[in-house]
Amino acid sequence: MRGLDPSVDVADGDAPAECPYCGSTETEREHPKGPSLCRSMHFCHGCEQPFERFE
Repeated sequence: MRGLDPSVDVADGDAPAECPYCGSTETEREHPKGPSLCRSMHFCHGCEQPFERFE
């Protein structure tokens, strides 16, 4: 993983998110947090789409 913000708990950061577009779990968390603390930004390597995950 790239450099993470140490103020954000990313304990489940190793668990892949499921892509809402194609269902792939070949995803990568791009940022430890999104626009708010309950959202994180991810990228799907299957369909090459960015998406947000709500925690």
